[in-house]
Amino acid sequence: MTRSSARSKGRPEALAEKVYQALKQDIFAFRLMPGDRFSENEIAERLEVSRTPVRQALFWLEREGYVDVWFRSGWQVRPFDFTYFEELYDLRTVLEREAVRRLCALPPLACAETLSALKQFWTDAAPLAEGSAVSAHDETFHITLVAAAGNQEMARIHGELTEKIRIIRRLDFTREDRVEATYREHAQILGAIFRQHTDEALRLLTDHIAVSKAEVRKITLHMLQQARLHPIE
Repeated sequence: MTRSSARSKGRPEALAEKVYQALKQDIFAFRLMPGDRFSENEIAERLEVSRTPVRQALFWLEREGYVDVWFRSGWQVRPFDFTYFEELYDLRTVLEREAVRRLCALPPLACAETLSALKQFWTDAAPLAEGSAVSAHDETFHITLVAAAGNQEMARIHGELTEKIRIIRRLDFTREDRVEATYREHAQILGAIFRQHTDEALRLLTDHIAVSKAEVRKITLHMLQQARLHPIE
């Protein structure tokens, strides 16, 4: 059962949700480092809650792949496995290339209508400066491309994949030059799709994801090194 489906049944777990969000942000900000071990009691004391919401939040995080449970020694933040993340990026590339291929085959008017909101944000509106906001819109961009291709199972798998790589993908928007590059590259991809230039659109999309993957790896390694040198109390 997913968190969303369980929450839809009306369970009173607002406190567990708060603990979940707090721990997830600790992991994203490397306050909880990959490989760190901790107990439910430690988290409960730090967040000033009982162990029950802590345990529920940790089971959510375990299902999402952020932590592992060690039944005799507490919990552990899952160590970074760059091979795993790069395989996810490779799968992402396959799904999004197929989506773009299908979009380029649509009648131009239908394609323009389907992707009009993306064009408005990435080419017509003033750019946002806040990296976290751009990160959310970046996810929407790629999710919309896949959803617009019309295959619901492909969109579902892509959505699950997007959640899995979010922990490192969001780091691509911690630098101003990467934000600017994202705007430029998204606009180029959309332009090629609208012109139905399939080969160009596929090349632009593939290069865009490949550069992002390489940059995220470098940023992640740097942030891990800095976090180890200057741990947050």
